Amino acid sequence: MARRVVLASVVSALGAAALLVPLASGAPTAKYTVTAIDFKFKNMPKTTAPGMHTFTLVNQGGAVHDLKLAGKKTKVLAKGQRASITVVLKRGTTYAFLCTVPGHAALGMKGKVVAKS
Repeated sequence: MARRVVLASVVSALGAAALLVPLASGAPTAKYTVTAIDFKFKNMPKTTAPGMHTFTLVNQGGAVHDLKLAGKKTKVLAKGQRASITVVLKRGTTYAFLCTVPGHAALGMKGKVVAKS
């Protein structure tokens, strides 16, 4: 009888762990393509659902640009280049985003996105 209880506990724990793996390593819940044009971001959402998101930055401006959001940053991109970051946004949290190239945020390449359901 004790073996059945232990076995049932192990099976239950393994089942719960199996349910958590897809959430932690699953595909992003949303994908955004954001365009950098001197000196603004286009197509950046103001609100989004909480969860894992991939933001792809495409530089269509004449100057170099990057995107920093939720502690992640793309590489600095020349015109025509693209790069992606994947971030986890928590419900009810406001995240600042910006271009970290000196002077670009002051010229308007910044904003906020809120994760809400």
